[in-house]
Amino acid sequence: MSNARSLRSVVALVAVAVLSLFLFGSAQAQDGEGEAFSGTLRFGGEPVEGVRISVVDAAGEAVGEAVTGADGRWRIELPGPGTYRATIDTDTLPEGVTLRDPERQTLEVTVTAGRSRPLIFALGEPVSRGPNVGEKLAQAVLNGVKFGLIIAMCAIGLSLIFGLTGLINFAHGELVTLGAILAWYFNADTFGAPLILAGVLAVVVAGAAGGGVEFSLLRPLRARRLGMFQFMVVTIGLSLLARHVMLLFFGPDRERYIDYALQAEWTFGPFAVTPRDFTIMALSAVILIGVAVFLQRARTGKAIRAVADNPELAESSGIDVDRVVLVVWVAGAALAAVGGVFFGSVEAVDWLMGFRLLLLMFAAVVLGGLGTAYGAMVGGLLIGLVTEVSTVWASPEIKAVFALGVLVLALLVRPQGILGQRERIG
Repeated sequence: MSNARSLRSVVALVAVAVLSLFLFGSAQAQDGEGEAFSGTLRFGGEPVEGVRISVVDAAGEAVGEAVTGADGRWRIELPGPGTYRATIDTDTLPEGVTLRDPERQTLEVTVTAGRSRPLIFALGEPVSRGPNVGEKLAQAVLNGVKFGLIIAMCAIGLSLIFGLTGLINFAHGELVTLGAILAWYFNADTFGAPLILAGVLAVVVAGAAGGGVEFSLLRPLRARRLGMFQFMVVTIGLSLLARHVMLLFFGPDRERYIDYALQAEWTFGPFAVTPRDFTIMALSAVILIGVAVFLQRARTGKAIRAVADNPELAESSGIDVDRVVLVVWVAGAALAAVGGVFFGSVEAVDWLMGFRLLLLMFAAVVLGGLGTAYGAMVGGLLIGLVTEVSTVWASPEIKAVFALGVLVLALLVRPQGILGQRERIG
């Protein structure tokens, strides 16, 4: 069986397993985590200090209270799972600061075992009525395009590495995390550099790290002619090692970049987008177009396509295959880091962000067609759209299920992927 068929089988099995996990009780709590409410109060982009929040249980018995600190944060530990009511004391709000929706002064929330639930008490002017289904769908499409562009950019390297070497790189998600965490260190933790400069430095370092892994570890192993299964175990080991090293240095908390955190939205009909998100979408599109032009026009890009089509013939034609593979590793790691910085800007930075995106990247690669950058682009956009549009009718917590469901259906109808080619066995 070919490498491509093996990868499709692996991804399909993992997708089915994840679907089963979500549908039949995946929400079990992790041991050692306590139940709690937490949040951050901000008004006009600034933290609000000295506001009291109290919590009572379903019987009305007091559970605890907290006062927001200088950073606006608060946290109340809960005695166990159950239904609780959290109330913000509006008398402790500073002068001129009001609750945006007075009906949300008290929030009733059910907490499951081991889960810490963030609560939002929005401060500011009252908001108008919520959007209708059509407006929600339009906004979800826009969010899906944004998410799909990020997934596509992260998945290009994964697809090209497989196309050139047949390697299923389970450590690719950690390259996404590495880029996001490095940018956070350069921007918010140590150096205080502008996010644009911090992102560029993170991409350079992540690209060098990807090249270092290929040159120092994977190339010698390829020379020893390791099989696909052995390489897969090696990348799984790399993933676990890198993930927990980042946990050791970065910690378990979610962090945010300093720049572009709070911005007013631009409204275009039913669409609303911040300047930051618009810039991310524009830059992602430019980068993807640049990759496509590079593969079609540049000499190195043509060499990459030649090696992906037939490594032996490319080598006999004078192409340095090892150099091409090294270039793809550096470029793929750099693109993954760019995706990590963009995703960290939109959401937040944490040590598991790349791991959570990995299965969606695999889904994009398989759905678009194995081994091609164009397939990863198309597959990433479709996965992003399906993931975000599903939130119009379903809970955002299970949105990945719909993307994986589409993947399974697509494999049943067109196993080679949207832009893939049929394979002949024997």
